[in-house]
Amino acid sequence: MTRLEDAELERYARQLILRELGGAGQRKLKQARVALVGMGGLGCPAALYLAAAGVGQLTLIDDDIVSLDNLQRQILYTTADIGQPKVTAAAARLAALNPHVDLVPVQARLDADTAPALLDGQDLVLDGSDSFSTRLAVNRAAIAAGVPLVAGSIGAFDGQLGVFKGHAPPLPCYQCLVGPAVDRPGTSCADVGVLGPTAGIIGSLMALEALRELAAFGDSQAGTLMIFDGLAGRQRRVRLPRDPGCAACGHHSAAIAS
Repeated sequence: MTRLEDAELERYARQLILRELGGAGQRKLKQARVALVGMGGLGCPAALYLAAAGVGQLTLIDDDIVSLDNLQRQILYTTADIGQPKVTAAAARLAALNPHVDLVPVQARLDADTAPALLDGQDLVLDGSDSFSTRLAVNRAAIAAGVPLVAGSIGAFDGQLGVFKGHAPPLPCYQCLVGPAVDRPGTSCADVGVLGPTAGIIGSLMALEALRELAAFGDSQAGTLMIFDGLAGRQRRVRLPRDPGCAACGHHSAAIAS
């Protein structure tokens, strides 16, 4: 059984007294391995909360470097980090926050060819990337690996978040939601802008759902989509159907059934 050190017992004291988590849940977190795809506006707050909560290993995947216009919303980084690889700067900051977490920085761009190897051995994948091609590759790799995918996205003042388990029919996968989507010009933060706290809200909720799946507390939100409207100050949750003809999980579920 995974043992919590005395320093960890003190560090996680406010979590350990939660009836829904306790020592058993904390040990599950310590054993867990999570891959974060994209260390931008969503990956930064998510990584901070996962590291602070004591997730045992975080693999940080991003090929970008820190730039000045990142700092308005990518809260892991400081002015001194400009020009440094995001994964390097992020790993240093997270290690300073919690030395009990094993950090694996991977300066690479995930695509359909590299996704299976990069996500191999993970217990959960958290996707905050900024292109549909990357998201679809992550989704397929998560289905093949049989692990949950927590995916978030943001616009100027709005965001959405879903937990996808396309490997576990009848639950839908990410592609059931978006279809065979392609990247569209003019839809990135650089084009439409974004308010920093919007990224913080969605990224923090992504961390919450990841912890829920790893430690098995509360009700899984798999199969639903949370939609946040920052301008109106509202949020709602809708249930997502599985697409039986989905090219990503439809064939996978058929293979399981046979």
